[in-house]
Amino acid sequence: MKICVLVKAVPDPAAPKRIDPATGRLDRTGETNLNGYDANALETALQLREGGVLAIDEIVAVTMGPAAAAKALQKAAALGADRSLHLIDDALAGSDLIATAYALAQVLEREAPDLVLLGQQSEDGTGYALGAAVADHLQMPSLTQVVSLQVDGGELVLERQTGYGYDTIRVALPAVISVSDAINVPRYPSLKAIMGAKRKPVQELSLADAGIDPARVGADGSCVTCGEFHAPAAKAAGQIIEADDTDVTVTEIVAYLQERKVI
Repeated sequence: MKICVLVKAVPDPAAPKRIDPATGRLDRTGETNLNGYDANALETALQLREGGVLAIDEIVAVTMGPAAAAKALQKAAALGADRSLHLIDDALAGSDLIATAYALAQVLEREAPDLVLLGQQSEDGTGYALGAAVADHLQMPSLTQVVSLQVDGGELVLERQTGYGYDTIRVALPAVISVSDAINVPRYPSLKAIMGAKRKPVQELSLADAGIDPARVGADGSCVTCGEFHAPAAKAAGQIIEADDTDVTVTEIVAYLQERKVI
């Protein structure tokens, strides 16, 4: 049995974000991390293998993006993925969710996995819909917001969170499952695992390698178009009131608020 886990490199949440005015897209040249929700998906795959109920031959990490996206694959390998696939091609730049789903589905179709796992959302895009879109291309059942996953025979028994409570659903494989961050707590890789990850195979794929139609990806092949972006207007500096006497400070604050008809 083969499990493919979709992973994504996202900008470091601590780093300032910037929109490239030339392209209207997020500037991704800074530090990146493995999308946290995808770490939950990878942990789910590892727990399924360690549980011993399913005979899992390999866990494959799959990503799409520029060279910097390889960092997500390195982290996935350190966490336990056996090998990685990196869809990398300049023609992919600017792909929206629909184009991304098509491209990833083409890669997955070559792999013929029994189960596809991914996080419920990405920390930068928060679209929530990638799993369903990929499943549509693969013609597989899809479930999202999964918070519990158990194996019963050759099927999966899943609990998913909804707006009104929880659903329990039985799904036959193959399937595409988007997991919630409530499903588990991802492990930390050991130093030995981090060093060993460097020796695990990583295969780079171009559009031609994956059989992807260039007209269906990139900015021109996307349904979403970006308008004009500009930085928000700078706010005026605030007024600092400094006085050793508290009564003077209070008087000045009250006068300031009265002048602006706040009180």
